[in-house]
Amino acid sequence: MPKFRSGFVAIVGRPNVGKSTLMNTLIREKIAIISSKPQTTRNRIQCVLTREDYQIVFVDTPGIHKPKNKLGEYMVKAAQNSISDMEAVLFVVDIADGIGPGDRMIAEWLKQITPPVVLAANKIDAADKEKARLQLSEFKEAGRFDDIIEISALAGTNIKALEEKLVSYLPEGPKYYPDDMITDQPERVILAEIIREKALNLLKEEVPHGIGVEIEKIQDREDKELVDVMASIICEKSSHKGIVIGKGGRMLKSIGSQARVDMERFLGTRVYLELFVKVKDDWRNDINTMRNLGYDIKEF
Repeated sequence: MPKFRSGFVAIVGRPNVGKSTLMNTLIREKIAIISSKPQTTRNRIQCVLTREDYQIVFVDTPGIHKPKNKLGEYMVKAAQNSISDMEAVLFVVDIADGIGPGDRMIAEWLKQITPPVVLAANKIDAADKEKARLQLSEFKEAGRFDDIIEISALAGTNIKALEEKLVSYLPEGPKYYPDDMITDQPERVILAEIIREKALNLLKEEVPHGIGVEIEKIQDREDKELVDVMASIICEKSSHKGIVIGKGGRMLKSIGSQARVDMERFLGTRVYLELFVKVKDDWRNDINTMRNLGYDIKEF
């Protein structure tokens, strides 16, 4: 009988390189939100991949970037603190976009850590193969990588090979979570993130980073198979409130309609969603508001 292996793997990288897409592909469930806009992930999200003879607990971290406010500082600290006590670190770069200064900064930082580092060159399907090979060769000399694997999180290219490589770093150990558990995130956090994803994808460029989502109520309807969800989208500026609501309420309705579809898939039942918009000036520098929105900001 093969011995059971288990352990924790941190996923790091600069914003918008496909970390959340990769984790969703590995888990085969949509847990982390996906957007074309950077700094989408704000909290550490633990997701669990369980197979017959191993269990990998993935810790998806906020993209490492130069912070501009308290929330940004929190995001970077959350990423840095995820590295300690890991069996391995999965460093994701966007090879189609090209390896840049942000990637090199992270590579330098990773030289100081003990766990092995696996470099995943993501979006290889969209990259110029010759340029990608040259960049990876140069990057390999500059960093400390135990393995380099070219992948496409979206297309599923080499995902199995990546999974097998990560398993090779796991020690013999217990099953930390039950077989049917895929995330440690509370239900209300997942629902809030679903709404925030739809807002990120639908709103104009200058608005999304200034929004948060607070779930105010989740309640089963007594007389039918229906869950009532009441949530508020928090804006930083009064001028953004009208943009989030949209002409005749159309933008807010679109956000709600798209969010409801994913919520019903996640909860396995019909959802009645009520959405409101509130203004809390400069909330990303307000520690109490960040706590109310679910950010674990012990660092402050």
